Amino acid sequence: MTISNLTRRAVVGLIAAAGIAAPAAAEVDFSGKTVEWVIPFSETGGSAKWANFFAPLLSEALPGQPTVVVKFMPGAGSTKGANWFQEQSHADGTLLFGTSGSTQFPYLLSDPRVRYEYNNWIPVMASGTGGVAYLNAEDGVKFDGSANALKDTNFIYGSQGATRLDLVPLLAWQMLGMNVEPVFGIKGRGDGRLMFERGEANIDYQTSSGYLGGSAPLVESGQAVPMMTWGALDADGNIVRDPTFPDIPTFKEVCEATDGCETSGEAWDAWKAFFVAGFPVQKLAFLPGDTPQEVVDAYTVAFQAVTERGDFADISSKRVGKYPVFVGDGSKAALQTATNVDDDAKAYVLNWLKEAYGVELN
Repeated sequence: MTISNLTRRAVVGLIAAAGIAAPAAAEVDFSGKTVEWVIPFSETGGSAKWANFFAPLLSEALPGQPTVVVKFMPGAGSTKGANWFQEQSHADGTLLFGTSGSTQFPYLLSDPRVRYEYNNWIPVMASGTGGVAYLNAEDGVKFDGSANALKDTNFIYGSQGATRLDLVPLLAWQMLGMNVEPVFGIKGRGDGRLMFERGEANIDYQTSSGYLGGSAPLVESGQAVPMMTWGALDADGNIVRDPTFPDIPTFKEVCEATDGCETSGEAWDAWKAFFVAGFPVQKLAFLPGDTPQEVVDAYTVAFQAVTERGDFADISSKRVGKYPVFVGDGSKAALQTATNVDDDAKAYVLNWLKEAYGVELN
């Protein structure tokens, strides 16, 4: 399965077609136990908000209603935590691990620091997200739906690293002809937002949960101006407006309005391939690979129950956005979407990383 296959049809439709009904409730009891949900980022970013949203709902739905505690293990753009999880084994079903696109991309690019293998883990839930790029107030007044008036501005951006999910905004800004200088080394996108708030950066992007929870207030107060979203996929794999932010133009729209930016060709194909790998299925929850099936089933049933709550659509749209959530076999299909890109897109990005940032992964 490759991204070239996936962009010809909706990711959601593909995963739905692969889905199988959730198993019957497993005979597992977590009474009196604490589940540790480890997130390999700092506590200020979108992954933190995602896990903190689902954790109490999962606690209510798991048999025995254990306490679900979100713990953070930032470092190396999430590679530290993922390498750690690779070495963990099942004990009693009380360890859950959450990944994001910044964990997926080094894996896709064969980063030598990666010592984890997604196929060794058991996915039990996956969800999509979006992303919003925004400007400071001073530069925001220049934005007219195109980047034409922004090309002479020197932008500073707090980044987790060019091989992480940040490659999506960094490549997009370069395609628009903007001068964006990344400051590498932050431990989560929330730290990038804090740089923006302190005036140390004048451009930023957040995934939907991070934007809703931390950046939207900056927009409301006039400190930030939305520039674009990355968009969403329609039933035919076309990029359309993000359902969570329907009033904000997509990168595709801004590119089409900007002199010199093309929505066809190698750069566009590579950008779209990594967007598809990084956003429609961005955040995944895993159990260790040797977890017994009855425990896997218990988590599958619990996450299914969470998504079937009568208030789920309302509360999730306010905290993490309006995106699909996949469980069970749907999460397995989602994992394949998130961990495959075609060779041409990978080759383009590897060459771009070398030319733009001096990063060589071979």
